[in-house]
Amino acid sequence: MNIEIRKLTPDLAEDYVHFFDVTPHDEGTEGAKCYCVCWCSDDCEGKDFSSPEKRRELALQYVRDGSIQGYLAYHDGRIVGWCNANTKSDCLQCGGWRHCMKSVDKIKFYPDEKVKSVFCFVIAPEMKRRGIATQLVERVCEDAANDGFDFVEAYPNKKFEVYDFVGPLAMYKKCGFRKVAKAKGKVVVRRALK
Repeated sequence: MNIEIRKLTPDLAEDYVHFFDVTPHDEGTEGAKCYCVCWCSDDCEGKDFSSPEKRRELALQYVRDGSIQGYLAYHDGRIVGWCNANTKSDCLQCGGWRHCMKSVDKIKFYPDEKVKSVFCFVIAPEMKRRGIATQLVERVCEDAANDGFDFVEAYPNKKFEVYDFVGPLAMYKKCGFRKVAKAKGKVVVRRALK
């Protein structure tokens, strides 16, 4: 199967939100369309995420200004997958990070390390279990190495669930990540790039 991985750029903003418009995730509930707005470099405090329409509007803004970073997977000209991969130090101010990664946030790492963080995936239901998330992770690592990052880091849950947006620990191990810390309900894994 031919998959093309593209880095998210402002000119792909409409493609990006359309993917979230039409792709079931978070158990397929209409109100759960996240548009990945909580994993960005913008300070999310005080932002209105109360409806899919408001999250969609913020997503367009965040993609266009570079606050949301990541990669889109295309198959036959259609987006079939998304991986959010942002600079960790930029995302520490984000409300999504502070809310979902409370236990990870307490782990001490060196502030001078340049770390690219993989936060989540959305894969079209009919394309799951075809290695798309793995291809996205490999591309994140390749680009992060070329951009001078020291590590790529991810935060899989200790127990994988069907609707687990962070990806399974087994996938990261397969991609050469190693456990570096444990946190409540999560494992912190890293792949060294240097």
